[in-house]
Amino acid sequence: MTVKENIVLVANQASTDLANKLAERLWIRFTEMERKVFADGEVYHAFPEPVSGKDLIILGATHNDSSHQELLDLISGGRYWNAASINVIIPYLGYSTMERAKPGSNEIPKGVTRTRQIFRARPNFVAFVDLHSEAVLHAHAGEIRAKHIWTDNLVVKKIQASGLRDYVLVSPDYGFSKRVARLASFLNCPHTAADKDRYDTDKTIVSQVSNVVKGKTAIICDDMIRTGGSIIQTAERCLEAGAADVVALATHLIMAGKSLEKFRASPISKVIGSDTFPGRESNDILDVYSVAPCWLM
Repeated sequence: MTVKENIVLVANQASTDLANKLAERLWIRFTEMERKVFADGEVYHAFPEPVSGKDLIILGATHNDSSHQELLDLISGGRYWNAASINVIIPYLGYSTMERAKPGSNEIPKGVTRTRQIFRARPNFVAFVDLHSEAVLHAHAGEIRAKHIWTDNLVVKKIQASGLRDYVLVSPDYGFSKRVARLASFLNCPHTAADKDRYDTDKTIVSQVSNVVKGKTAIICDDMIRTGGSIIQTAERCLEAGAADVVALATHLIMAGKSLEKFRASPISKVIGSDTFPGRESNDILDVYSVAPCWLM
């Protein structure tokens, strides 16, 4: 995809804003799909220009069922109209925490099964941003090129530009500690991990944090914030260990239910995150940056 005139960039409706930012960064035109909803609920889509022989880029978060289905429709439409190549960018992959099923549970690992649906629509290339688990990358038979895009450079630049000083990075559990250690190496700062146990679907308990946070600003880093429960518990343990201030940072700001109100009432002074999850914008507690520049790195 070296000739920009041969590129057609589209998006599912949820990722339109991010697609516009990406188009500006790449100096290409964003082409918005034609959409209609009929009285019976059926959704009409049309490419507003020919895609035959073109390199089609589809940007689409799959944070809910309708966005997931729309992404499948756009891929299938590109295949139907003979696009030269179909290249998919998924800024946020829904069900990404359900990448495996416990033996004998009869659970459906939707992180894998839904990603497999995307692969079976036969795009040529699929890129994912800051995955919860790389297991979904292998949910195909080898015929699809897949890539995991880490946003480490953007995160480092954001922290460096935030005005925060004398900080230590904190992982809310040992599972995410490798990435936190990598970020800490780029920032030349200390890091630690909290002790966390999950005892139900959306319930965790954080027991303790190392006193390396004493007198420092603790930046609690995770890949996503869903309800915020474990992040807020980790913040409380950081303050108990002597932290001077606590900031939360995550790529995907899901912020389900009343999580915003919970953060406003918590000891966390700021939540830094990206625009991968549709609709997230900066406000009194959220500091949102765009992942659009990560495709230029």
